[in-house]
Amino acid sequence: MKIEKEAEKILQEFSKTLEDIPDLEETHYIVDNLNRSREDNAEDKDPEKIIRNAKIDEDGNLIVEKSKWTK
Repeated sequence: MKIEKEAEKILQEFSKTLEDIPDLEETHYIVDNLNRSREDNAEDKDPEKIIRNAKIDEDGNLIVEKSKWTK
């Protein structure tokens, strides 16, 4: 019975606390930056730098790894 009385007291205090909370309009976003996107801009690419980092065989062919998920 003591637990029931304590639980009832807690619920009453909680209900009183909820009554003090003001009703506000719901807000979902702080700023209006929804669905903003940037424009696509082509960047300057340095093909020589790409080839310097690539593996090349004796004939000058670029060696690439076959994708692991293909059969």
